[in-house]
Amino acid sequence: QQRTILYDKQGEQHYDVVSAFIKSMRGSDPDAAVYYMVRMLEGGEDPRFVLRRMVIFASEDVGNADPQALQLAVAALHAVELVGLPEGVLPMSQAAIYLALAPKANTAIASYGNARRLVQEHGALPVPLRLRNAPTKLMEAMGYGRGYRYPHNFEGHYVAEEYLPDALRGTEIVKLSESGLEKVLGERWRELRRRFEK
Repeated sequence: QQRTILYDKQGEQHYDVVSAFIKSMRGSDPDAAVYYMVRMLEGGEDPRFVLRRMVIFASEDVGNADPQALQLAVAALHAVELVGLPEGVLPMSQAAIYLALAPKANTAIASYGNARRLVQEHGALPVPLRLRNAPTKLMEAMGYGRGYRYPHNFEGHYVAEEYLPDALRGTEIVKLSESGLEKVLGERWRELRRRFEK
C-alpha cells in the first residue's frame, strides 16, 4: 500500500493524531473517530496499535455503561488478525463507530485508582477471618471461615456482609455513573446497600 499522507510514527504528529482519535471517541463523534483512524492507517500505522487503543478505550471510557463495547473491540482485533488489511478496515471502522456512540463511563479506571490508593496508603490489611479459606483443622480452629454466609443460600442470592478489611469498613471505591447499563447496575447496588444498612 502506498502512503498517501505524511505521518511520523515516532514524532509529535503520531501522538497528536492518536490523542485526537481517542478524544473523538470519548466525545461521541464517530465522524472524527473514523477520520483519525484512517489517517493513522494511511500513514502506515500498525493496525494492531490502533486496535489496542480501542480495546483500552472500551474499558477505560465505556466500561460497564456498555459491556459489549469491550467484546466488539476485542472481536475487531481478532478479525484484523484473521483477515489482515485492506479488509480489516471494516471491523476497525465498525468498532470505532460503536465506541464513539456507546454510552460512556470511566468507572473502571477511577475505581482502580481508588483501590490502588487504599492499598498504597494502608498496605496489606488482614483479610477478615470469616472470608479466609480453612483447608486445615488448625486454621478452622483459629476461626478461619467461621461465620461466612454463602450468598446462594439466601433469598435473591444476597446476604448483607462486609467484605472489605475491617480498617476500610464502609469505604466507597466504586462510584457508578448514570450512563447506559451502569445506571441499572447502580440501582441494583443502591438496593443492595439499603438492604445491608437495614
